Amino acid sequence: MENQENPTDAAPTIRKQVPWNKGKLTGAKPPLRPRHVWAIRTKLQIDGRTRDLAMFNLAIDSKLRGCDVVAIKVGDVAASGYTADRATVRQKKTGRPVRFELGEQTRQAVDDYLKVANKKPDDFLFTGRGGATRGMTTRQYARLVSQWIASVGLDPRLFGTHSLRRTKATLIYRRTGNLRAVQLLLGHTKIESTVRYLGIEVDDALAIAEQVDI
Repeated sequence: MENQENPTDAAPTIRKQVPWNKGKLTGAKPPLRPRHVWAIRTKLQIDGRTRDLAMFNLAIDSKLRGCDVVAIKVGDVAASGYTADRATVRQKKTGRPVRFELGEQTRQAVDDYLKVANKKPDDFLFTGRGGATRGMTTRQYARLVSQWIASVGLDPRLFGTHSLRRTKATLIYRRTGNLRAVQLLLGHTKIESTVRYLGIEVDDALAIAEQVDI
């Protein structure tokens, strides 16, 4: 008599888990170009999005990671009631302080936002749905960035929060070739991290060298 296979002995069905990045474009997000920055600024101004304009400008100038942008408190940038031209925050990733400059456009945008936001020095500068005592989440910030990118006709899949962090740092490097300065501005502990972050290649180094004639 033939042995009949016990149904309970059959191999269990393995459910394939859908990869988190299926359908998404992964990899380093490129920096925005100056014309993209101006286009987004203009669009936010026309639409009267005071908070978003302040946040966008601050993200570009500060060169901070998204988790640090949403963690900024009013007192970090406007302790006296008006936006300072320089500020210092402690990075969540490294625990080290990093300083950054705030240009005239950013200072004006933050001041305009503070006039209507009625915030105290200990309040988060940018809040989400939890009120003044809870900062915006990084996910909410990422969604905003995608909206800003799409509003000027760019593909939001190609750009992200790190695009804003990279934008001014990349421009500074291309104009000066001063890698050490960019390392300090990004708050990197190792210069190798800055090289990888900016995507510097041998051709970039040679292009800078060609501008120097002895």
